[in-house]
Amino acid sequence: MYTINIKIKFSDIKSNYSKQPSTLIFMKTITFLLITLLLASSCTNRKKTKDLFPEILPEAPIAEKHDSVLTIHEHSRIDPYFWMRLSDEQKNAENKDAQTQKVLQYLEAENIYLDTAMYKTKELQSKLYNEIVGRIKQDDESVPYFKNGYWYYSKYSDKQEYPAYFRKKESLENPEEILLDVNQLAKGHDYYAVGSMEVSPDNKILAFCEDTISRRIYTYRFLDLETGKFLDDNLYNCEPGGAWANDNQTFFYTTKNKISLLSEKVWRHKLETSNDKDVMVYHEEDPSYYIGVYKSKSDKYIIIYNNSTLISDYQILKADNPDGEFKQFTPRAGAHEYSIEHYEDKFYVLTNYDAVNFRLMETPVNATSIENWKEVIPHREDVLITDIEAFKKYLVISERSNALTHLRIINQETKKEHYLDFGEPVYVSFIGTNTEFDTDILRYGYSSLTTPVSTIDYNMNDKTKDIKKVQEVVGGHNPDNYVTERLWATARDGKKIPVSIVYKKGLKKDGHTPLLLYGYGSYGNTIEPWFNSTRLSLLDRGFVYAIAHIRGSQAMGRQWYEDGKMMNKINTFTDFIDVGHHLVKENYSSPHHLYALGGSAGGLLMGAIANMEPELFNGIIAAVPFVDVVSTMLDETIPLTTNEFDEWGNPKNKKSYDYMLSYSPYDNVEAKDYPNMMVTTGLFDSQVQYWEPAKWVAKLRATKTDDNLLVMHTNMEAGHGGASGRFKRYKETALEYAFLLMLESKKGE
Repeated sequence: MYTINIKIKFSDIKSNYSKQPSTLIFMKTITFLLITLLLASSCTNRKKTKDLFPEILPEAPIAEKHDSVLTIHEHSRIDPYFWMRLSDEQKNAENKDAQTQKVLQYLEAENIYLDTAMYKTKELQSKLYNEIVGRIKQDDESVPYFKNGYWYYSKYSDKQEYPAYFRKKESLENPEEILLDVNQLAKGHDYYAVGSMEVSPDNKILAFCEDTISRRIYTYRFLDLETGKFLDDNLYNCEPGGAWANDNQTFFYTTKNKISLLSEKVWRHKLETSNDKDVMVYHEEDPSYYIGVYKSKSDKYIIIYNNSTLISDYQILKADNPDGEFKQFTPRAGAHEYSIEHYEDKFYVLTNYDAVNFRLMETPVNATSIENWKEVIPHREDVLITDIEAFKKYLVISERSNALTHLRIINQETKKEHYLDFGEPVYVSFIGTNTEFDTDILRYGYSSLTTPVSTIDYNMNDKTKDIKKVQEVVGGHNPDNYVTERLWATARDGKKIPVSIVYKKGLKKDGHTPLLLYGYGSYGNTIEPWFNSTRLSLLDRGFVYAIAHIRGSQAMGRQWYEDGKMMNKINTFTDFIDVGHHLVKENYSSPHHLYALGGSAGGLLMGAIANMEPELFNGIIAAVPFVDVVSTMLDETIPLTTNEFDEWGNPKNKKSYDYMLSYSPYDNVEAKDYPNMMVTTGLFDSQVQYWEPAKWVAKLRATKTDDNLLVMHTNMEAGHGGASGRFKRYKETALEYAFLLMLESKKGE
């Protein structure tokens, strides 16, 4: 028997890389060859084990420190990694400056460190990936929907990453017309996404927008559906979503601020005219608003929306009069959120005016100011109205109560009503694609943690259901093999927190079961208990999966959101921790086997719990995490800053600054033990800039006192949503699952 000792210095790799970029790739190859030799040399006498965890961790990359002093409110913070921030121009420049090279070298070194630390999981990652994509139907087709004389649908073929879009005139028996083959459009691009598609009222022109760099900066293009040729019209720097006027020549679209990337202007474009002749019809000068434009379901109105966290505002214009002036629906008057839906001679208005959980009102089309609104459905303390769908004869209301969704159907003529019955303890229902106005058919969707997503047509007249499609799981899936439960955990202030949970039958609740707890808890966004076939790879390996419906969401109504934002934000973090303790108390798992996962604002949650109670979790995965809260919210050039002051607070206000500083993950890293952690990001992320997780990882490495694994993966080609394409994205899922299984293998219990 003999031993080979290998020590890999990533500082050397960085140094070599600065001289010659190809060295990094060469060193990566050498690293894996050396590891392979090491394993081969000792395989004869090694004890056979299923342990995936490396016996000795490689040396981690250490980022340079260059202290920057950040001062406000007579308080100074020292940021040693502020230098990691690059502008878009620096990232995209053909000749990289010294700072850019240094940042890219560090990110690449972290990627190599991750690959090396997880080298024993390479085979597992491949197996997981093949499992996950193997469950996805290769040849798949959406359920057609009918609009303006055509049936529209999309199809995936073979192993293609992107869909193709089709239509058939009048009948599904008629010949198929192709609208777009996204696979052809995506050729030559590392990233490609179609943002939205709008067909002109005469069905002759398709307007669609595309993003080729993952920065959510779209270009609108126009396709002549009769000739198959693209028009010369190209609209740049756009937000997805546009609207055709009824003259088939006028298209309304939204552009972004080129610095902050916030949508701010709405334009009127005439086909076959140059862009410099486009007319700006609306300019939102308040940077706290998101804006956009769309067409009413009735096709009667072009509608501009302007929404901040607390305030809604709408401008309306008859679609038959595209050159007319937009009219404000009702004056802005302080905090007031509402949405509108045109119906014959009136508008329905879903509003929180004197109604925390919203109520439904109506107003005449020629008198839309708030003093003319009349109540249709009153406010209820225990029921949140989330959406409505208007038909000629029926009105459908989407409601939330007791942490479940409900669909309520009202006959507009008789006023009789009923609810759909779903029959499971934990599920999600939602209003689907309903483009036709004069119909008795409601299309809705249904799913649960054990039931694949189903698309159902419901006859609101005779109450019959027609299941149009159930998401197919290739290889088979039997919901009866799994158990879903609704638990209620008690928060430290006495609130009852709903928890959705799923596991494979036969679970032994002895505290030794690995459990992945997912959370988000921001923007009023409720994480629904959807079925996800990728999750089966964990469930079938003995994991329990749970969703904590914490405050900051609207799981328990609007107040649930209010109690988890601004100066109540810490409730989001303590709720998640209290759910974790409840699961341990009930023997679903233990701190040795408990894992946490969250992304974006959910990544903030992960950073906060890592600081607040690291000993509760064996591992944490933070995806594109918003962790440098104070610095980001002080920088108004960054997207999602000015229009989110009412979500997080404005740190220019000292009270908000102090509160945000108390939980900001980056600012609260301490010299103590942390769990095993995986962090992911995208170099071109416009929502949570890559430097937030990069700085956080660097600071954790330099500060924490444990020997637990800390790895970071940077997708050097993608942004906030990760890789494009239906299969490529699952590479990261397989990586995350392998990380969890690797940590669990180390426990040996």
